Amino acid sequence: MKVTCLTFNPFQENTYILHDDTNECVVIDPGCYEKQEREQLKNYIKENGLKVVRLLNTHCHIDHVLGNQFVADTYKVGLEIHPDDEQTLRAIPAYAPAYGFQMYEEVLPTAFLKEGDVVGFGKTELQVLFTPGHAPGHVVFYNGPEKICIGGDVLFQNSIGRTDLPGGNFDTLIASIKSKLFALPDDVTVYPGHGPETTIGHERNNNPFLR
Repeated sequence: MKVTCLTFNPFQENTYILHDDTNECVVIDPGCYEKQEREQLKNYIKENGLKVVRLLNTHCHIDHVLGNQFVADTYKVGLEIHPDDEQTLRAIPAYAPAYGFQMYEEVLPTAFLKEGDVVGFGKTELQVLFTPGHAPGHVVFYNGPEKICIGGDVLFQNSIGRTDLPGGNFDTLIASIKSKLFALPDDVTVYPGHGPETTIGHERNNNPFLR
């Protein structure tokens, strides 16, 4: 499986495209808003001969969903989120203009993800882990054989997700990290929603919020 990161929008959000040798791919947290950002995503998919078969959100804060409508319409795929974040998603149209996103278009989920679900594409499977705390319905996507975790805004390099937004809770976030992410092997690579990748082992040993 290949993991490609494209960084979009003023929040410097990491959008992920995952594909294997079947050329089926999933798009996770498309943050592309401006025309040139959407063209960058579209060109990558076209140039690599990929077929988009799933659209996934780790959670539904505005910076992670700005490209949902573009991906859903362009590739005719439905949005999949955890049900506990539907309220987070539905709140966005009310505040998007205040952040400068006057052209935001809402896309509602066509399917829901829950703890233990398996998201399949090509020959690849991603396990869904429920990790609330940063957002009520936050999930991460884990592939055991290749030791990859698409982590959203739960765990960052030497940091953790903020918990001061609606639905956030510091104690819940710490519990999610310790019970779900720190249960994974040390050599698992975490691809976060912002900033550089890290590993479970590095964060277990060095993260100042989790010692």
